[in-house]
Amino acid sequence: MLLAVMAFDHFVAICKPLHYTVIMNPQLCTQMAITVWTIGFFHALLHSVMTSRLNFCGSNCIHHFFCDVKPLLKLACGSTELNQWLLSTVTGTIAMGSFFLTFLSYLYIITHLFFKTHSFGMLHKALSTCASHFMVVILFYATVLFTYIHPASGTSMDQDRIIAIMHTVVTPVLNPLIYTLRNKEVKEAFNRAIKR
Repeated sequence: MLLAVMAFDHFVAICKPLHYTVIMNPQLCTQMAITVWTIGFFHALLHSVMTSRLNFCGSNCIHHFFCDVKPLLKLACGSTELNQWLLSTVTGTIAMGSFFLTFLSYLYIITHLFFKTHSFGMLHKALSTCASHFMVVILFYATVLFTYIHPASGTSMDQDRIIAIMHTVVTPVLNPLIYTLRNKEVKEAFNRAIKR
């Protein structure tokens, strides 16, 4: 959801630059942040409450490197159909809604840049502004797709763990690196290091 909010921010900055301060005012930013935090809190609360209602009578060892809902449901003794349905439906709705908003923002940005911008310098500046965020979006959604959308029967626990490490460790570690590459001093230091 934060990626969708950031994509909307890029859309306003590139497509409506003269109205940016009016549209992205502090009240709207606060409302968007509160909305994202509230949805995230209630989403986690929903899965916590539904998981706490399950019976766990077997092993208490989660075959995963962190306690996620999906591997936890595999340890339950009773029926987890409602939990699986909620996981797929609610999480899928939130993820697809966020993805759709991000995609729509970038579609408008690309349309605006290629059809309404006639300056190569402005096009280059806008694309460089969006490049780091777009890379983070691709990294995030690619690992989320592999983590949650693959068929459960065709994958091994080791594959699930590797994908989960990509999603929870590698992607967040790369985020600061990707965003700092926009910094002029970091670019110059990076170029000096490569030339050596």
